[in-house]
Amino acid sequence: MAVDQELVDAAIALARDRFGGTAWSGAAALRLDDGTVLTSTAPDFPNQAVGLCHETGAICEAFKLGRRVTGSVCVTAADEDRGYWVLAPCGVCQERLFTHGPDVEVAVPEPADPRRWRVLRLRDVQPHWFARVFPDDVWPYER
Repeated sequence: MAVDQELVDAAIALARDRFGGTAWSGAAALRLDDGTVLTSTAPDFPNQAVGLCHETGAICEAFKLGRRVTGSVCVTAADEDRGYWVLAPCGVCQERLFTHGPDVEVAVPEPADPRRWRVLRLRDVQPHWFARVFPDDVWPYER
């Protein structure tokens, strides 16, 4: 399984090390096709319109290494000592991850308790993804 507790713990460790548990700080961890785990977090810019998602750095690193992403998790430190919550990838990150195929696993929070999570494939997170209409020989990315 590409997304597991080890991957979640890697994201939490980066968020904790980098931000010391500051409320709403976060990080991401991605697993690559060779088992490598990459972590990243988002810089804080004065103009929030140019902000990046926590996953972006690790996605760029995977591209630099020429590796395929197989799993992704993003976490945020909830306020008032409520622990770390798992966040589903936003729509932009879903598009970035779809480059690696619809079977990339992502962690999504359980509705009743975002500290708990489950694994879904991108195809199940976004069943009506626009590129599903293109035949394999037309779409330029691997699936």
